[in-house]
Amino acid sequence: MLRRLLTSFVPLLLLALGLTACGLSNRGWYSKNITGTLPSLKFSMLRVNDGRKVTAANYRGDVVLLYFGYTNCPDICPTTLANLSEMLRRLGPAATYVRVLFVSVDPARDRPEVLKAYVHAFSPYMDGLLGTPNSIAILARRFRVAYSVHKATPHHPYEVDHSAAVFIFDRFGQARLVTLSTSNVNGLAGDVRRLLHQRPH
Repeated sequence: MLRRLLTSFVPLLLLALGLTACGLSNRGWYSKNITGTLPSLKFSMLRVNDGRKVTAANYRGDVVLLYFGYTNCPDICPTTLANLSEMLRRLGPAATYVRVLFVSVDPARDRPEVLKAYVHAFSPYMDGLLGTPNSIAILARRFRVAYSVHKATPHHPYEVDHSAAVFIFDRFGQARLVTLSTSNVNGLAGDVRRLLHQRPH
């Protein structure tokens, strides 16, 4: 039930933001156009790929796809990351200017070496990010992302729930698109190619 509520969270958010009333056009985009409705990308976390502390400034010049999940996720995370990996492959050399940021919402179990191996298995253009529980919560609130972590008890297993949303930022760090489905790999690749060629909005 909670997973279904989290999956429906972004459509409700988009309605609350009044995108239709604001006249935002989705013409030509596969993903939902959210230009001007959410803040720019901002964070400070550990990039497990190389052990460096990074901020959003490290990704200026790249189109960034932001996704929250965890390595023990049995279904939605591996499916989403596999689709994004295929999207990157289809971009060819242009993928050099694209980064998928996979933010773990389960840092207690996703140790750096675990998360590093996980993202490495999908794509060299995918970065695993770890933060403190507080820094993860701040980033999630910034983009209205819902997630929850319930530690194991004698009567309940360890459980993590999270939104399925993938946020897409242009090369200048501005939030431009969001999607709940990555199944249309060609559609996503088209969105990213378009952003790669755009000037600041």
